[in-house]
Amino acid sequence: MKKLLLSIMLLSAIPLAAQASCETVKADISQKIIKNGVPESGFTLDVVPNDQADASGGQVVGHCENDTQKIIYQRTNGAEDYSTPAPATH
Repeated sequence: MKKLLLSIMLLSAIPLAAQASCETVKADISQKIIKNGVPESGFTLDVVPNDQADASGGQVVGHCENDTQKIIYQRTNGAEDYSTPAPATH
C-alpha cells in the first residue's frame, strides 16, 4: 500500500516539474544566445504576460509558467549585426 501511495504522489508531481520557472527558462535561453556569439551586453530577455508580447517590440524566443508568460529577445544599443536566435524548445 505504501508503494502505491508513493507512486501516486510521484506521478502527481511530474506536471509541476515539467512547468519550468521563468527564471530557469530565461537563463537557459540566455546561455544559448551567448554560445551563439552574442555578447551578454548585446541583448536583453524580458518575461511578459502573453497579452503584452506583441506590444513588446521584440521577438518571442520562449515561454514559461504553463505558457502564460512569454520570453522576449531584444537587441541592445551595444549589439552589432548578430543573427536572431532560434526559438527555444521549452
